[in-house]
Amino acid sequence: MKSVLLMAAAVILSACSGPPAIESAANPSDAGSPVPTLRYVPVTAGTVDYRPVDPKPWTERNERVAPKTGGE
Repeated sequence: MKSVLLMAAAVILSACSGPPAIESAANPSDAGSPVPTLRYVPVTAGTVDYRPVDPKPWTERNERVAPKTGGE
């Protein structure tokens, strides 16, 4: 019974402590932490122009994708 009371007291007292300090990277509040250099990249970099174009002749395009006949 005493071990149960001891365990209960340990659990209650451990809830009063703060969370542990976990550091996985540089601290952002540290003024001496390294900062990568910035480079300018335009917002439109890498975009493709999709302006309308005139259609190509359909017969030429159709002949390119048509199945080949075995007689030729």
